[in-house]
Amino acid sequence: MKAIINGRILAVGEDGHFTVLAGKALLYDTRIEAIIPYEKLTEREDVLEIINAGGRYVSPGFINMHIHGCGGADTMDDDARAIPLMQRLQAKTGVTSFLPTTMTYDFPSIYRALEHVRTAMRQDTPGAGILGCHMEGPFINVAHKGAQAATNIAKADFARIAPYKDIVKLITLAPEELGGDYRFVEECRSNGILVSIGHSSADYAGAMEAITQHGVRHITHLFNAMTGLHHRKPGGVGAALDSDAVCELIADNVHVHPAAQRIVYAAKHGENIVLITDSMRACLMGDGESELGGQCVFVKGQVATLADGTIAGSVLTMDRAVNNFASNTGVSLPRIVELVTRVPAQELGVYDSIGVISIGHQADLTIFDDAVRIMVTIVAGRTVYEQGR
Repeated sequence: MKAIINGRILAVGEDGHFTVLAGKALLYDTRIEAIIPYEKLTEREDVLEIINAGGRYVSPGFINMHIHGCGGADTMDDDARAIPLMQRLQAKTGVTSFLPTTMTYDFPSIYRALEHVRTAMRQDTPGAGILGCHMEGPFINVAHKGAQAATNIAKADFARIAPYKDIVKLITLAPEELGGDYRFVEECRSNGILVSIGHSSADYAGAMEAITQHGVRHITHLFNAMTGLHHRKPGGVGAALDSDAVCELIADNVHVHPAAQRIVYAAKHGENIVLITDSMRACLMGDGESELGGQCVFVKGQVATLADGTIAGSVLTMDRAVNNFASNTGVSLPRIVELVTRVPAQELGVYDSIGVISIGHQADLTIFDDAVRIMVTIVAGRTVYEQGR
């Protein structure tokens, strides 16, 4: 048995939101065993290891639903070392589980990437766990392709992803490209796959139809690669804000202005928002030239662009996303942390095992300070990252 002491434990309060528990010791093995008063710890002879949080937050581990790569590795790499490297590096940013995300490539390349995801899920890599895969395309609209390659855009066909229905957990598509035939969405939903609106030209009415009538209640990187909000044409953004759809936000202050982040938080009443990184291989690599989807990307600071100036994937890390969004909205860290723990876990159907500090849940934990600097990351009871090591 292990214990974490002297921490501000983020647990669910009576109102259903995270609250701080102080003066407690959190006991865990592979799962969370107990939360007891600190003074009772001396009565436990089975505690063999103690982590002193030093007054920091003790949180459920962060979940990243949309990440292409980091540290020079990318989900699309035909290299068995790529995803394990991502797992180790994600743990340094407080992430304990994630969805490696593919791009709009040719199907042989996508299948090779999915095979690497499947293999990585079966391995015991000391890092963040893999919950499955997010397919961002190729069933998108060329008019809002963003940094995706137009030549590989295809029509939605469930038969093309059926062999991987066990690992595909989220798929981004343009609903208007379905031509009113939502059988693809129905097959995805019947197989436990979330469908998201993204890289789409859908107007307000079309997006609302997909959300309210066909259960497409997830929005890929809100504001980016979709029709914008206008007072006479609310667009896809308007539908996302005017519904219960869960909206991804890239909180790097580049893809979405801080004021827009505040507007989203207010419009959604602090619910149905998921912070993501959408990071690419250049993440954690500093300034310079990189690659995304076979295209050259130039990175300077927090901005990554294609040669024509199009904003590409981000170099954001999840710890910075949480800190940015808390600073931009003025909302307390416990509430913001829900957007990278409870909300994605509930949407992915894994809230019975992760996403919350509760007895019997997997011991996926991260310890961080008020600036969201990560001290320790723990996955299934195993410490996979320690600051300074």
